[in-house]
Amino acid sequence: MDLRNKKLEEAKAILASLGMDAARTNDRSAWVFLSLCAITPDSSWSSARAPLLRTYEIMDFIRRCYGKDYKPNSRETVRRQTLHQFEQAGLIMRNRDDGDRPTNSRDNNYSLNQPVIDLLRRYPSDNWAELVQVCQSQLPKMVQQSTRRLKKSKIPITLPDGREIELSPGAHNQLHADIIHKFCPEFIGEGGRVLYIGDTASSRGNEGGKLMVLETEYLEQLGIPPMSHDKLPDIVVYDEKRNWLFLIEAVTSHGPVSELRWSHLQDMLSNCNAGPVYVSAFPDRKEFRKHVADIAWETEVWIADNPAHMIHFNGDRFLGPH
Repeated sequence: MDLRNKKLEEAKAILASLGMDAARTNDRSAWVFLSLCAITPDSSWSSARAPLLRTYEIMDFIRRCYGKDYKPNSRETVRRQTLHQFEQAGLIMRNRDDGDRPTNSRDNNYSLNQPVIDLLRRYPSDNWAELVQVCQSQLPKMVQQSTRRLKKSKIPITLPDGREIELSPGAHNQLHADIIHKFCPEFIGEGGRVLYIGDTASSRGNEGGKLMVLETEYLEQLGIPPMSHDKLPDIVVYDEKRNWLFLIEAVTSHGPVSELRWSHLQDMLSNCNAGPVYVSAFPDRKEFRKHVADIAWETEVWIADNPAHMIHFNGDRFLGPH
């Protein structure tokens, strides 16, 4: 057996001893595990360490050291089917260097927890079973610590009807919170009902996922057909008093209500019995200036750091449907 396969089989055996199931002791999981502890084919387990690695760096390590070339579109498989399970088991921590990093950030990284490193540095050992038990007794604490960090960084939102939800950290979701807490009271008032709000987090464990609020039946009553969430604006709020439907795009890097987006939404709302109001929401003027040339006429602009004001991209009226 060559050194690559020897290390691969040892990694599988270690994962199995730590309670990982068959799907988490396959070749992919073993290669990911080897990259997380920086073990090359000719390394000694006593040299195990815990670098902070992004998903593409993990895949690069596997390619360079073990000859397995994962394509870029495999990142999600590595993240969802291996890293997520390692995290749930307490083997690794995500974003040890910055617990407030957005879930969809390209800088998200993963690193082994110290009890796992301590265990690996003793492999193989005559009292391996005892060392595994010590490690396993510490892993629940690692899970609790990770959960507390995640909970602490969540963005709380209180909806107009009093319901409370939490979004994953990040500038985009913070803008979502500002829209609900600042825009809605100022420009919609007590009659506002949130029919849709998303989360930048992918569906992952208890992190919320893309759909935080989705009132499908209510949307259908307004004449809006069922659709995938990627076709909806970031936030949809119905003003029951005026029968206006606010379609709000939260813009932190891309995605204002452009002419093309406006046209698609108009088609989508062809049978809607409420008046559509299109709003592009920005965190500040700096972000607004980046996108001003793309904003469609007959739409509105709201800037979170000046919450009592709006910019009206129309000539015949202020806020209202067209």
